[in-house]
Amino acid sequence: MPLPIVIVSDALPGATVAALEGTCDVRHVDGRDRPALFTALRDAEALIVRSGTRVDTEVLDQAPRLRVIARAGVGLDNVDTATARARGITVVNAPDSNTVSVAELTVGLIVASMRHIAPAARSLAEGEWRRSDFVGVELAGRTLGIIGYGRVGRQVARRLAAFDMRILVHDPYADTLGDDIRATGLDELLAASDVVTLHLPKTPRTEGLVGARELALMKPTAHLVNTSRGGIVDEEALARALGEGRLAGAALDVFATEPPGPSPLLALPNVLGIPHLGASTHDAQLRAGQEAVRKVLAELAPLLAPAPTAA
Repeated sequence: MPLPIVIVSDALPGATVAALEGTCDVRHVDGRDRPALFTALRDAEALIVRSGTRVDTEVLDQAPRLRVIARAGVGLDNVDTATARARGITVVNAPDSNTVSVAELTVGLIVASMRHIAPAARSLAEGEWRRSDFVGVELAGRTLGIIGYGRVGRQVARRLAAFDMRILVHDPYADTLGDDIRATGLDELLAASDVVTLHLPKTPRTEGLVGARELALMKPTAHLVNTSRGGIVDEEALARALGEGRLAGAALDVFATEPPGPSPLLALPNVLGIPHLGASTHDAQLRAGQEAVRKVLAELAPLLAPAPTAA
């Protein structure tokens, strides 16, 4: 029986791919090279991607034997899930793989933004010693507003409770809250919070959720943090609020367009922008790859030869 063909079109940790060896015919291709990807998919039963490969209708048209698409990560923005499922292709991801990594990055961005760590470091590297220009504020006793109380939001709350922050949550789908965490409406959360952090998927309902009206509700001393998805925040409105001093700072790991190009946000001194690093830890990448491979093997089980038995 021929081995099922698995295409890996984005880089994965070698240890995860090794789990496919012997039971599958593993073939690597650069998912950004569309002609090469089309050719590779003609005989493939499975495709494993991360964020670099765009799996749209054109790609699916080249994969008549495809049974499963696995995203070694959380978001499925780069996969046309509706078309895939309509064609009987299973789409899976690794929803828990980067929870801790994103939560830890969020905490780091909050501290860095409120203590002006990045501009202070740049100033020192330029030979300056401007201590009085970088006076920040403590987190203890201040209010954290979490919009979206799913896997990452809960881990952020858990960590920042240890900083003695008061915690408000807005999530109409959250069923249970932790101790000393209060659910509230979006407007109340925005008005009361010293830090607002976003942890929700980008959907038609959440796109542009935080716009000019919502930003106007926030304290001028508040900071906004987004490690979820670009497009949830109106970036033009955010740039105006920050530039006019109606908001103290923002820390952004995600942008509506990535890479963002010459964004006016990134030119502002009170913006800390980084290139979508939420899941960029060795630990998260390993977990994501392992879960994607496990789910691929489960879907391909009918095609796999039984393991040899001992004599």
